[in-house]
Amino acid sequence: MRAPVSDLPLVFSKACVNLGATPLLRDIDLVIAPGAPSLVIGPNGAGKSTLLRLAMGLLAPTSGTVTWGGSRDPAPRRRAILFQRPVMLRRSAQGNVAYALLQAGCARADVVGRAHHLLERVGLAALAHRPARHLSGGEQQRLALARALARDPEILLLDEPTANLDPAATRAVEAIIGEAAASGIKILMTSHDLGQVRRLAGEVHFLVAGRLRESASAAAFFDHPQSPLAQAFLRGDIVAEA
Repeated sequence: MRAPVSDLPLVFSKACVNLGATPLLRDIDLVIAPGAPSLVIGPNGAGKSTLLRLAMGLLAPTSGTVTWGGSRDPAPRRRAILFQRPVMLRRSAQGNVAYALLQAGCARADVVGRAHHLLERVGLAALAHRPARHLSGGEQQRLALARALARDPEILLLDEPTANLDPAATRAVEAIIGEAAASGIKILMTSHDLGQVRRLAGEVHFLVAGRLRESASAAAFFDHPQSPLAQAFLRGDIVAEA
């Protein structure tokens, strides 16, 4: 029997992305392997969201390479992405998840049962028949996570998924992310909330002006940041490229 296709490790080799003459990412060398969540942090404009789009295959590198499990094919075999402001379909919560399941190739006979399971997983089973656009912001983000999980991803890419949520909604989303990570899904996530990074991260990747300035375990990064830029960022100073 052939081994199942894997998108891991996700490897960036001298990866650059330019928008016209403007560099968005510059010479990124990074390996994302199975394990605890990887959190990408940095000041606004650092290139965090661009890195996630590159990881998903939504962008092609201007130069350098990105590979998924050794393949340069950007087709998202076992990865899913969630943006800050997900778009809700004009359907019920269950209908949104059912659509995602069908798009992922789920057999129609299994859709209702799997949709119910996914809604239970994100704490929305009681709201299955409510129109998705009538849900609160936190509920919509949990529903978006259920849709992403419908792809049975090996890698889940999250772009500041709690940026617009209150503390209670943030903790609910973090709990789902933690459960997904514990189930073996590799999380690659951007965040501007250092408290959240401390709670979730196994490793931290610090970007400034499109360059990867530091990568370390979360404990090492917070306790002993190596670069002056990382030290300044953790102090709350304004950080820009030297």
